Amino acid sequence: LPVAPKIPSKISSKFPKAQKKVRKVMHEYKEGKLKMGRSGKKVKDRKQAIAIAMSESGQSRNKKA
Repeated sequence: LPVAPKIPSKISSKFPKAQKKVRKVMHEYKEGKLKMGRSGKKVKDRKQAIAIAMSESGQSRNKKA
């Protein structure tokens, strides 16, 4: 039986809170309830939803080495 390839996650298991936040935001997007900041318009683009999820989970911030 062929095994489906495992898709690498962009979020490491080291950050369970961030992973939970991204899961919540993407769920809102799929239900059509995710809205943009001040305008309050519904998010229609999946990439925009991912950007919002990464921002809210703190993954889009610059990391200092």
